[in-house]
Amino acid sequence: LECGEWHCDSTGVSKVLQDREEYACKHPIMPIERFVNIDTNEEKLRVAFYKGRYWCDFIASKRDLFDSTKIIQFAALGVSVTSKSAKLLSEFLCDIETMNPDIIPETESVARLGYVGKDKEFFSPYVENIIFDGDANYHTLYGAVTSKGNYTAWIAEAQKCRTESLTAQILLAASFASPLLNKMGCLPFFVHLWGVESGTGKTVALMLAASVWGNPDIGQYIQTFNSTQVSCERTAAFLNNIPLCIDELQLSKDSHGHSKFDVYQLAQGVGRGRGNKAGGIDTVPTWSLCILTTGESPIVQASAGAGAVNRVIDIECRASESVIKDGFTTSAIIKQNYGFAGRQFIEALTDDVIDQAAVRYRELFKKLSSGDSTEKQAMAAAMLLVADELADKFIFKSGQSLTVDQISGFLKEKSEVSAGQRAYNFLCDWVAINGSRFQTSDNNGEFWGKVDEENNKAYIISTVFRKALTDNGFDERAVISWLRSNYLIEPDKDGKSSKKTSVDGHRARYIVMELA
Repeated sequence: LECGEWHCDSTGVSKVLQDREEYACKHPIMPIERFVNIDTNEEKLRVAFYKGRYWCDFIASKRDLFDSTKIIQFAALGVSVTSKSAKLLSEFLCDIETMNPDIIPETESVARLGYVGKDKEFFSPYVENIIFDGDANYHTLYGAVTSKGNYTAWIAEAQKCRTESLTAQILLAASFASPLLNKMGCLPFFVHLWGVESGTGKTVALMLAASVWGNPDIGQYIQTFNSTQVSCERTAAFLNNIPLCIDELQLSKDSHGHSKFDVYQLAQGVGRGRGNKAGGIDTVPTWSLCILTTGESPIVQASAGAGAVNRVIDIECRASESVIKDGFTTSAIIKQNYGFAGRQFIEALTDDVIDQAAVRYRELFKKLSSGDSTEKQAMAAAMLLVADELADKFIFKSGQSLTVDQISGFLKEKSEVSAGQRAYNFLCDWVAINGSRFQTSDNNGEFWGKVDEENNKAYIISTVFRKALTDNGFDERAVISWLRSNYLIEPDKDGKSSKKTSVDGHRARYIVMELA
């Protein structure tokens, strides 16, 4: 390498400053490779240094290497740099890289998985001669998306599970559907397996879906719910187009048993905007994938908004109908044989195949959305059907694909999705459960209203009504608006939702609600 005014030998790197020699580093160090990210064009350098008895190397952004306040962080990797020598070392690396553009080899790189490149023409990691230069924290996850073992053995086991269990077939279809979302312009969605009983095969089914792409061991490709919102966002952005697999929903619950996980944070496909120390904002992470999850309870609560319910296909798993019949055998086989199907599936997705799949998707979507299902539920279901047909065509070749009738049983009806309808059902049950409060004052002096059985109406004190909704996670203003729109409450003459009247001598404002 051309070193200019720098003196570089086995003693390190130095430079003569004002008749004295100053050391930038007390051991040999030099840039040996330049990486250019094919997504962002950001450049990084592979820096090699000799310390002790062997050479080491690391990859770092030029922003960190050429900034004297940041380069000191590499002391943790073994580089001999102090706050005093940091400025000289930054200057040295910048000068060497600038003076040797033709000698230092340049390599294209990626920092994430999924479709990459200016026109999304490549799919990482299935791209030849491209190096991973992303965050060191994702090396394990990137390395997990690989192949191992025997492809035939995996196909035989996957097809057996697919034939024996409709749920396993749906989860596999969701795994294959993930890279199609970007091509079809569809929103991310969840497929969640849940069941209170142990031994239903939920985790093994998730491992089977993960083995399409890589190592299905927990902590390798499969993540757990024991993580923060920021971690989930960044992992989704890193995976980008291949499915995000998360096990054990109960790990996200707080001390009161309430889940801290928010479906919206991943279903939108866009992360949170965050400021940085420089005064600007970080690049907002985005992704387009399927999220496959498991747990002991549904992932959305009864009080969740319609948007959250809409984006989840919930599948209850019972011990009497195990998702995976022989979990021990299946687990052993897929841990030794994995990662082949994903690559073959991506290679099969030519432009013609995508065009035909888009036509088929629209046909299925129209059929599914003409019934009681919402459009978002129909979208997810149509995508699963298309993905299963393509997987069967290119991977399994069994002629056994999911049907509209099979998937329809797992979709929610519009009334189930509606937050207003669910709140109204809750209120009717709440009135029935607390019947004594609607008859006369009890010993504690509490009086909530009255039930008019003749007219099938409930008179509920407004503050009690609103508190019941709020305490159970419903937005009381949104619920009241829905009830008025559906003529389920009687407004007052002045247009207010509550009526000022007297019930059994208790004068107050009451919500007068029709009972189901």
